Amino acid sequence: MYVCICNAITDKEIRQAVCQGSKCLNSLQKKLPVGTECGSCSCLAKQLIADTLDELENSRNNQVA
Repeated sequence: MYVCICNAITDKEIRQAVCQGSKCLNSLQKKLPVGTECGSCSCLAKQLIADTLDELENSRNNQVA
């Protein structure tokens, strides 16, 4: 699904960037130009970052348990 229509950035690309270390919108924007044009996707991008970080944390916790 496209998150940033202006720059054709998908949720998959955002999730990959988070897995590679982007933990906030600022750091994500260093890898992808999400939210840099009209900005209407910024809220969704932030939510995807948070969701992905939660999923990664849950995955790590399940591996330890």
